[in-house]
Amino acid sequence: MTEHDGAVVPDELVREFGELLAAAELLERIAGRELERRCGIRHAVFEVLLRLSREGERSCSMGGLAGELILTSGGMTRLVDRMQEAGLVRREPAPGDRRRQMVALTDAGRAKLDEALQVHAETLRRHFAAPLTTEQRHVLVDALSTLRTTARQELGDLH
Repeated sequence: MTEHDGAVVPDELVREFGELLAAAELLERIAGRELERRCGIRHAVFEVLLRLSREGERSCSMGGLAGELILTSGGMTRLVDRMQEAGLVRREPAPGDRRRQMVALTDAGRAKLDEALQVHAETLRRHFAAPLTTEQRHVLVDALSTLRTTARQELGDLH
C-alpha cells in the first residue's frame, strides 16, 4: 500500500494500470513502426485515412477530425497539408460556410489505406493476437469495452 495525499492506494492497482498503459503504448509503437517502414505513413495518417473511409463518399470537417484524434487545430492542419501534398486527401469548402474546410479521401488515399490495412492486420495478428489465446483475447476485449463505456459515461461529451 502507498499513501498519497492521505489516501491509501494499493500498489497492485497502480502496477496493474501501469501494465495496461505500457502494453498499449508498446503495441501502438510497433504498429506505428510497421506502418512507417512498410507503407511510408505515420500512424496519425493511417488514423485519418481510416476515419475518412468510414464516411464513405462524404467528407469530414477539419475540426471533427482534430477532435477525434485529439490534435490541436494547428496540428490537424499541418497533418492534412502533408496528406494533401502526398495526394491522399483533398480539401473542399463546407457547403454554406466557405471558411470551414472539409477533408475527403482521394483514390490514392483509398489505395494507401488498403495497403496500410493489410500491414496493420498482419502486425496485429503477430503482436496482439498471437501471444494470447482466443479466450484471453475475448476476456481482454470485453474488459476494455467495459472500461471504455464507463470512462465515456464519466467524461460525457468531453472525450
